[in-house]
Amino acid sequence: MNRFAALLDALLFTPSRNGKLRLMREYFAGESDPERGWALAALTGELSFAEAKPNQVRALAAERVDPELLGWSYDFVGDLAETVSLIWPVSAHAQGEVPSLTEIVEQLRGASRAEVGRLLKLVTGSLRIGVSARLAKTALAEWSGVGIDHIEEVWHGLEPPYQPLFAWLEGHAPSPQTGNLPTFYPLMLAQPLDDGDLAALDPRDYLAEWKWDGIRVQLVARGGQKRLYSRSGDDIGAAFPDIGAATPDYVTLDGELLVVRDGEAAPFNDLQQRLNRKTPTQKLLHDFPAAVRLYDILREGAEDFRGLTFAERRQRLEAWHARAPRPGLDLSPLVPFAGWDELRELRDGARERGIEGLMLKRADSLYVTGRPKGPWFKWKRGALTLDTVLMYAQRGHGKRSSFYSDYTFGAWQDDVLVPVGKAYSGFTDDELRRLDRWVRNNTVRRYGPVREVAPDIVLEVAFDSVHRSSRHKSGIAMRFPRIHRIRWDKPVREADTLETLEKLLT
Repeated sequence: MNRFAALLDALLFTPSRNGKLRLMREYFAGESDPERGWALAALTGELSFAEAKPNQVRALAAERVDPELLGWSYDFVGDLAETVSLIWPVSAHAQGEVPSLTEIVEQLRGASRAEVGRLLKLVTGSLRIGVSARLAKTALAEWSGVGIDHIEEVWHGLEPPYQPLFAWLEGHAPSPQTGNLPTFYPLMLAQPLDDGDLAALDPRDYLAEWKWDGIRVQLVARGGQKRLYSRSGDDIGAAFPDIGAATPDYVTLDGELLVVRDGEAAPFNDLQQRLNRKTPTQKLLHDFPAAVRLYDILREGAEDFRGLTFAERRQRLEAWHARAPRPGLDLSPLVPFAGWDELRELRDGARERGIEGLMLKRADSLYVTGRPKGPWFKWKRGALTLDTVLMYAQRGHGKRSSFYSDYTFGAWQDDVLVPVGKAYSGFTDDELRRLDRWVRNNTVRRYGPVREVAPDIVLEVAFDSVHRSSRHKSGIAMRFPRIHRIRWDKPVREADTLETLEKLLT
């Protein structure tokens, strides 16, 4: 456990991606089984303990620490588990030799709710050390020399502590056999395209389709089981039982998850009502009906189509879709065009239909993992921008837990500022430090962890679209807001109005 704790500390204080990869490679190479397997499970978020939940951790801390002190400490640190681990009374710590990670996991797996007040970072399942599951798998790939796409393909057929995986990566055993399990195929992704790039491309080589404003998913049905995977390989099927019911057997499909009504894709804000929910209510299922607009077919029965060209796979997809009714699964239509100018006009009109833009795919492209340069391009419509006023600030999490980095901004409605969005990206580290210092020096009120600031800074915010929303006081919500520029020079009275934003509603 000491080695794993040292790894977590080192990862937390190592900002660079390459540095984190080096630390994990060294740990996997030097640690034994099953210890490193449980460590990998913790790093990838695969550890789960039925009787250990964040609310219980908070309650345990409140029994031993003054609630007011706990609240202020949580505000400062920005992470519940880290706060409790720092503030926990010394007398509550066990004495004697530190157990191994394996021993701790085994004890927690069989523990009752009254016995889980230790190892709070593992219990809550969120390490906040700047390591994603993908980065941990990348470290495995670099350490072992096995391609990350091969690791991804077997990952969902394995369970902690991953001893068959490590035996394979070290060359002691063949690749783990996932049999007929519904495993995830790493997705093929597209490169962004600018107008200036078109001159080097021949339109005769490409097929075009719409880039829908949902989330990319993969539907897998094999061995009597069905899975709905996000683009990162997370199983999100529990939140979308209607998609699971609509998925036929013995097929792997690539598409866009949307809310669809009467054949028309609804705004992304409607899909957000369904995302990140463990079990949707019947009302949600009725009011926000999910569907998948299909882009590609990767497998049917025992046949793997990834080695076929996109044009051939498209023919297979159309033939498969036509063989039987496919409620909840429709085809993303190809967009016919004669040249780039015609396609540009279509893309420029996409915003009115709530479409993100266009995809260009070489007709002869095979389905390969990752983001190869050349076969696929995403040609998105330009971002919208709005001048807003900074109204509230809140501390971030992880590396930003000591900075006020989450900013709520507003637009003018007559002479009153109305909140219209929140952003926590788009600025440099130097700009973050300057904003944090300004927030501390210009706070006018506090609401728990939130600071209201004097209305003196204009933030130019970029976003993709605007939708109606009952969750926001302004009645609207921005899609993917991010800070484009900090307008230290601009008077706040010159910021935009709510009326301006409402004109952009889709």
